[in-house]
Amino acid sequence: MSSDREAPRDTARPGPQQRRREISDHVLTEGQVSAADLAERFGVSVMTIYRDIDELEREGVLRKFRGGVTARPTGVFESNVAYRKMSMRREKEALAEKAATLIEPGMSVMIDDSTTALELARLLPRVEPLTVVTNFLEALNLLADERGLQLMALGGDYDPLHDSFLGVACVEAVEALRVDLCFVSTSSVYGDYAFHQEQRIVAVKRAMVRAAGRSVLMIDHSKLGRTALHRLIPLTAFDLILIDDRTPPDVLRSLDESGVRYELAPT
Repeated sequence: MSSDREAPRDTARPGPQQRRREISDHVLTEGQVSAADLAERFGVSVMTIYRDIDELEREGVLRKFRGGVTARPTGVFESNVAYRKMSMRREKEALAEKAATLIEPGMSVMIDDSTTALELARLLPRVEPLTVVTNFLEALNLLADERGLQLMALGGDYDPLHDSFLGVACVEAVEALRVDLCFVSTSSVYGDYAFHQEQRIVAVKRAMVRAAGRSVLMIDHSKLGRTALHRLIPLTAFDLILIDDRTPPDVLRSLDESGVRYELAPT
């Protein structure tokens, strides 16, 4: 009976990459999990789980301790794409709807590898014809069959954690372009600056803002007042900030005092 019970689980067992994504999602949700619990949950050996944990620790998502693993404080918001897509979904959809009203047919639009921009990508076929430029592989796959969109892929070093292309080659590809509109998001806003946890992503986002006639920051209220390691760019460098309407009044007053132009996206 034991072998009959185990067979379906073996058949459906995920491969290493999928398993690591699911491990990171589970740990980021629970906060802390033992290696033994993960081995039982995924139907693999404890040694296999430790190899997965070592890889996820190398990527900066999780932190290993004796007998288990915990989420890094920054990993909660700088984790893999699957986790980020689940976070603040309603707010991201509202920001995307507001952002789409800024786009007109015939424009060239650049979007970054944020999951907020991915929600905007879903709406771009409404406004075609457009030229869409991005380093986000998931966005490229999403829009690949849209005949009214001319897609331009920004190459570089592929980062599986973010499902995007980064590095010097990506920055140089951005710098060779000039687009009408650029939409980016980031890890946090603190004071008068936008911040991001990962330096290699900061370089690409800065280049994108410089390459645009108008740049728009899309940010949900959960990222306000939160810290991240690298200062990205002053808020005043953006032509417009889109922020959801659940933003606290004191934050809006601070933006008013800073002279930052912003609009609220109704959720």
